[in-house]
Amino acid sequence: MKIRAVRESWLVRTPVTPPAVHGLLRRNEKPQQLGFPLSNRMSRGVVMAVQGGRGYESPWDEKPYETLPTGKKVYVDESDVVTFLDPPKELIPLDPASYNPAAYLWKKIEDIPEERRHRLLQFIEPRLISRAWEIAGARYEDPKLAKMTASKLFSAGGDAEISLEYFNCRTSNGPLIISWIRSFKMAVFSSNNGQIYGRVCGGPIVSALANAFSPLYFEVTEAMDVMATEEPCDIACKFGDGLLDIEDYPQGFPQPAKHPYPFNDSVVIYIRHIGPGVCVGQAWQEGKELQQVPQRLCSDILMVK
Repeated sequence: MKIRAVRESWLVRTPVTPPAVHGLLRRNEKPQQLGFPLSNRMSRGVVMAVQGGRGYESPWDEKPYETLPTGKKVYVDESDVVTFLDPPKELIPLDPASYNPAAYLWKKIEDIPEERRHRLLQFIEPRLISRAWEIAGARYEDPKLAKMTASKLFSAGGDAEISLEYFNCRTSNGPLIISWIRSFKMAVFSSNNGQIYGRVCGGPIVSALANAFSPLYFEVTEAMDVMATEEPCDIACKFGDGLLDIEDYPQGFPQPAKHPYPFNDSVVIYIRHIGPGVCVGQAWQEGKELQQVPQRLCSDILMVK
């Protein structure tokens, strides 16, 4: 991670190229640096750089986290993502038209090593998952960013070399009938017929449901928007009645079975890519009856590969 001086007084923190964002400004302060809180190791490097760069200490020489007096470890890159989703009240944004927030969020997630991205499930509060969904909507304003995907199996046509991926998922709440599903795993796999399928699995309660009633399989298709809201999205996971004609599936996976209610009532999870290995989704119960009004099955879902 490097610190570069931009326009003499601006500083941007980035591993390769400056992101398309000028950040946030503190109230009543001159625009001398990004408004996001910097760790001690970063601010120490900034001060040295501003004062001529003599004795500058590279952030790469230190650990990716700081240890608080309480002994708690705070991971810097993960904290950057949380800070962007939930900036302190004393920070105000620059002109939103000056940058694409989805591009900045993508960049910050990309900065986190793959083996540490699972920490986002712990650090991102439930209310911020909805914020991530909103920010991800700006991806579609940038043609290049709109083509980027969080998962090869969730991309158009999938990847012949990738046969199985797992996502850890978390949601804040839902209606009474599925309010007990707060965290679960989602397996996505490719079939010999070229189609991408998946199933909801993992977690003691979800596993018990899958073993007793249905493995909750779904079919993965491309989608342009959420049917009920017409908001843009990338992928739709359609549950149908559960009786999918899957030619082959990963070893140890059970055969498809009829879904229990409400999963048999035209349930669809719409997904947006927000960064490498990270997605956010919305689950809708669209209903089999024509006059039925679609309703949210649960709150927004954070998914980390």
